[in-house]
Amino acid sequence: MTVAAVVVAGGRGVRFGGPKQFSLLAGESVAAHSVRASRSVAHYVVLVVPEGFTATDEGADVVVSGGETRADSVRAGLKALPDCDVVVVHDAARPLASPRLFAAVVEAIAKGADAAIPGLSVTDTVKRVVRRNGQSVVTGTLDRSELVTVQTPQAFRRSVLERAHAALDDATDDAALVEAIGGTVVVVVGDSQNVKITEPADLERVARTLESSS
Repeated sequence: MTVAAVVVAGGRGVRFGGPKQFSLLAGESVAAHSVRASRSVAHYVVLVVPEGFTATDEGADVVVSGGETRADSVRAGLKALPDCDVVVVHDAARPLASPRLFAAVVEAIAKGADAAIPGLSVTDTVKRVVRRNGQSVVTGTLDRSELVTVQTPQAFRRSVLERAHAALDDATDDAALVEAIGGTVVVVVGDSQNVKITEPADLERVARTLESSS
C-alpha cells in the first residue's frame, strides 16, 4: 500500500496577519515542519501554496498553487500526486502532528476505512444558539458524547477522495466530502499537542512545546 501526502499551505492567514504557514519556527518555516512530519508515512509530498506566492519547496517533492477555497487547493495537490493507494491530507498549520498520528490514520485505511481522521472528545458543555434581538439565545444542549473536534492529518483511499471531490464543490474538511458520498469515515484518537496555528499566540505556544521537547 503506497502513501503520498498533500500538505495544504494555501491560506492567506487573515486572522494571523500574514501567511502563518511560512512563519519561522525553531529556525525553519511552519510548513517545513509539517512537510517533514508527513514523510513519516508518505513517500511523496506535495505542498500547496497560495496562488502567486513565491516560496521554496520547504522539503516537499513538488510545490503547486492552490485555489480560492481549501477544497480547490486540495484538488490542485491531488492532481500533482504520482500513483498511490492512500492520500494523507495535512494542514501546514499543524506542525506538531506526531508520527503516531500519521501512522494511526493510515492504519485505519489499511483495515478497510474509506477515510480516517483524528478526533478529540469534547469536554465542555455545548449549546446550540441563534441570534435573536441582538442576543445569542440558547435553543438546545447537544449530547457531547456524540461529538469530537477534528484534526489533521486525515487519510483517504485515493479513489474515494477523488470521487468525493468530483461530486461536491467544497466543505470545511475533506472528510465531510467523503461523508457526503456515503463513505466510511473512522475516527482515531487525536492528540492535544497537535495545535493548529491560527493566531500569533499559537505560534508562541508551539515554539515553547518544541523547546521543551528538545
